[in-house]
Amino acid sequence: MAFEPVAAPSALIDQVHERLVNAIADGTLPPGQRLTQEEIALRLGVSRQPVSHALQVLRRRGLVEERGKRGLVVAPLDAKKLRGLYQVRAALEALAASLAAARVRAGLISDGDIKEGHAIIARGLKVAETDAVSDLIDADVAFHSYVHRLSGNDTIVETVAEQWPHFRRTMGMVYSARIGGRIWAEHRDILSGIFRGDADAAAAAARRHIESATEEAVRRLEERQTLS
Repeated sequence: MAFEPVAAPSALIDQVHERLVNAIADGTLPPGQRLTQEEIALRLGVSRQPVSHALQVLRRRGLVEERGKRGLVVAPLDAKKLRGLYQVRAALEALAASLAAARVRAGLISDGDIKEGHAIIARGLKVAETDAVSDLIDADVAFHSYVHRLSGNDTIVETVAEQWPHFRRTMGMVYSARIGGRIWAEHRDILSGIFRGDADAAAAAARRHIESATEEAVRRLEERQTLS
């Protein structure tokens, strides 16, 4: 589960932050959920200080917001912001896949890198059989992070990493539609293009994948807003 006690004091703020991001992403902490330092500290088995710091980071990133007397709550999802983020991400994912394929064609990718890619796909397909949202999000992040690294462009890695908390949240909404098998088939198509050294095919598959995920997320968000 995403929301469980953290271990040991090292990098405690980061651990608390990660637990909270995961809980927001998989819906354990839904939009509008009130967040108090005391309750979170109790549930995670830590003191209030790292919780306070983690909540401030989440606030700066727009994942939580102040709501008057209610205090901090999980921020609502915004369709316009979501589309904006994913328009940028679609371009970056297409670029990363294209650059990775070019590096394969140039012989700059090791056998170990290729073996790692196949292993990530195999794990993702296996997790997709379970529909475990938290595990699917982790596997999805692992796949795209791998492609970013394979591109050889550190700026792509750093740019997307800053927005992972928001992307993880959207992934949670998409995976809750129980379409993990389809998503991982798309991941496999992206990697196939990369490993063939076909930059155009890899980029096109990556862009289609992100655009499809965006439409699914927006559709589900609009459905939720209609029901609320």
